[in-house]
Amino acid sequence: MPAIGAVRQVALSAGRDLDATLAFWRDVLSLNLHARYDPPGIAFIMAGDVRLLFTDGVPAGTVYFDIAGLEAFHAEAKAAGIPFTAPPTLVHRDTEGQFGPAGESEWMAFLKDPAGNTIGLVERLPSEEH
Repeated sequence: MPAIGAVRQVALSAGRDLDATLAFWRDVLSLNLHARYDPPGIAFIMAGDVRLLFTDGVPAGTVYFDIAGLEAFHAEAKAAGIPFTAPPTLVHRDTEGQFGPAGESEWMAFLKDPAGNTIGLVERLPSEEH
């Protein structure tokens, strides 16, 4: 049986306005366009080593990104008028180290792009920081 490697690509909805969706990912998340093909109207953004494919005809998806400074990002984005579907919230105290170093807490916040894709922002902090 072949060994599965790292995630290569994730397909996300481009929505009705590919330009607006790409602008959101550039302006809010600071991720830049890697390639675009018109026709057929698809675009790629690189998130580390993972390609994000934006295309029509796929349902909206959810992508989680690690972030440093989640509280500061949330405050800055909210002040700029970016709506969040959920503010930074403690989702897990990892006392056993199941998902990272033992004793850290995992915080998440969620927002949506113009195509309806959900972006989860994840920060792990020592439990005593919050």
